[in-house]
Amino acid sequence: MLEIERKFRVVGDYKPYVHRSMHLVQGYIASGRRTVRVRIADDKAWLTIKGPSKDGGLSRFEWEKDITLREALELMQLAEGSVIEKYRHLVEFEGHTFEVDEFLGDNLGLTIAEVELQSPDEEFMRPEWLGDEVTGIKRYYNSHLRAYPYSAWSNEER
Repeated sequence: MLEIERKFRVVGDYKPYVHRSMHLVQGYIASGRRTVRVRIADDKAWLTIKGPSKDGGLSRFEWEKDITLREALELMQLAEGSVIEKYRHLVEFEGHTFEVDEFLGDNLGLTIAEVELQSPDEEFMRPEWLGDEVTGIKRYYNSHLRAYPYSAWSNEER
């Protein structure tokens, strides 16, 4: 399946608009041009394989399979480096769902919003709390944040 999404920094208060939240922990078994990720969201788990980014980071092939929580915990032992921990908040806005990730641990202070689209040129309304677009900027990729966390970024990178 082709995933098309755009990413943005969050600069305002989105929390009054949240309709659902979950705690996520994810580890990367392999990362690079292709990634293999294990994700646990509350009591559910998935194994995801992502292909290389295309269209300047706007799209990429993604394959995902539900796995048991036990399988996820076992696979998490194979994770490279540290795991990513965050809260994901879902916000509905003008016909689109924004996934707002509030990072924890070494990435505390970083909040990113993603919106999935049907096509690369699909238009959408931007909520007032959405900041600069960071689509395609690798340091904002979760797989990159585990190796180079937000706490290590210089002031210029922030």
